[in-house]
Amino acid sequence: MATPDFAPRRAAFRKLHESGCFVIPNPWDIGSARYLKHLGFQALATTSGGFAFSRGLADTQVSREVVLDHIAEIVAATDLPVNADFESGFARDPKGVAESVRLCAATGVAGISIEDSTGDKAKPLYEVPVAVERLEAAREALGDSGVLLIGRAECFLTGHSEPLKESIRRLQAYAQAGADVLYAPGVHERADIQAIVAAVHPRPVNVLMGWSSGDKVTDLAALGVRRISTGSALARAAWGGFISAAKKIAEQGSFAFDGAAPFAELNSLFRA
Repeated sequence: MATPDFAPRRAAFRKLHESGCFVIPNPWDIGSARYLKHLGFQALATTSGGFAFSRGLADTQVSREVVLDHIAEIVAATDLPVNADFESGFARDPKGVAESVRLCAATGVAGISIEDSTGDKAKPLYEVPVAVERLEAAREALGDSGVLLIGRAECFLTGHSEPLKESIRRLQAYAQAGADVLYAPGVHERADIQAIVAAVHPRPVNVLMGWSSGDKVTDLAALGVRRISTGSALARAAWGGFISAAKKIAEQGSFAFDGAAPFAELNSLFRA
């Protein structure tokens, strides 16, 4: 079997980041990926949390080998560019991050996100020089593959005392280290989003919308946001419907649950 040519997807993905604003939703399996393609989205991103939940595990508890297989599965599910939520690179040292990134790029992804979180509650973020070295190693590992590197500052999610100030400091350093896209998940306030966009201009900024919000795509676009991801939100929405229906059966003996997708609609969509 011939090796797929992922260059067109990667070129299309890079072009999406050049202007405007687009939504990059996060499927957690083949079916959700194909449905999002059906709705007309132009790119997809994996979700470490959404996938972990589908395996009965907590976020970050899935092995690198299993995650790589999952990413390859999502890449093969459609012809859309895919951005990999690659957590913290499944390694602490730059050499290990580089090895992981090379393996991830081989799946055919068009983008790879690397976090600066350590997983250590006492010291949740890598020191900036170390985080920069890790991203530099990732950048070198990607070479001329055309895969975008996304640098993530986890300050808002890890309880930093000055999350905006520290996120900007880190994202500026990550841009210098070779990150093509900057991302500070957990930022909510419009003024903070605008400050991040201005601080790293002209690098494109990703904003996470993983909670109920009055902000719409047009609102975030007006702030200069280039792309909007949903993280585990869609997977959690699916879990919400499942949990509600299952609880009605278990606790009330009732099958009166609403919102189930029609069998015929799904069966028709996925028919080979």
